[in-house]
Amino acid sequence: MKLTLGFSPCPNDTFIFDAMIHHKIDTEGLDFEVFYDDVETLNQKAMRGQLDITKLSYHAFAYVADKYVLLDAGSALGFGVGPMLICKDDPEKLHALLLADGAQPKIGIPGKYTTANFLLGTAFPNATNKVELVFSDIEDAVLEGRVDIGLIIHENRFTYQDKGLKKIIDLGDYWEKQTGCAIPLGGIVANRSLSLDVQHKINRVIRRSVEFAFADPKSGLEFIRSHAQEMSEEVMYKHIELYVNKYSVDLGAEGKKAIKLLFDTALEKHIIPQIKEDIFLTGSLI
Repeated sequence: MKLTLGFSPCPNDTFIFDAMIHHKIDTEGLDFEVFYDDVETLNQKAMRGQLDITKLSYHAFAYVADKYVLLDAGSALGFGVGPMLICKDDPEKLHALLLADGAQPKIGIPGKYTTANFLLGTAFPNATNKVELVFSDIEDAVLEGRVDIGLIIHENRFTYQDKGLKKIIDLGDYWEKQTGCAIPLGGIVANRSLSLDVQHKINRVIRRSVEFAFADPKSGLEFIRSHAQEMSEEVMYKHIELYVNKYSVDLGAEGKKAIKLLFDTALEKHIIPQIKEDIFLTGSLI
């Protein structure tokens, strides 16, 4: 059975999916046609229900829960992994402006439906002067003065200081202090049009792929490197260590609690619509 699968070319995703798409593990008869896209493109594809399996932002998932069910395996949740607001100069002044009622600085964001943008709205409700950019272009947009502030995700956490940029706030740290929970960034979902048996099979295969990667971290090195642009091996594996962890093997009760809290918070702030479906593949906390 061939299924369409979408994930980002970032090291955490290529690390997770390498073993299954290259049949280094038992895929239980499943084969995959892979689409590599940035997270907001994947979010938009999910809105259209285009793929059988896809990575997407947890924020976006709230809008497509009628089309997709969340798998236990493959998610990116964690502590110290959240998005950050950065600038070229005077972070204290810009932080004060974000909290004020007056004219707001222009912020480059990696997509309307990213979890990063959800966190920005939670921390700074007045910050509505936003422009959507591909996540990898945000640092340059700040450096060139096209935006006052950048909302960065992924490996840009490791590169912004090298470019002389400064941190205004770590929104992941903000979330952790507010909630005591890991921040749910991205999840893996399966199309509800697939049978329950196939959904569970996909979940098992992804878990097996993550476990294989943990057991032999360098197995997918060439594949990971081929999609990591000019990233050094050290930065690649820093990125993986940050985003791939126990929640990527299985969400567990702790991971599901964090996701429920994220959605409850977003609902209270009218950031997402009401979710009527049972979002989890196994069991229900919502």
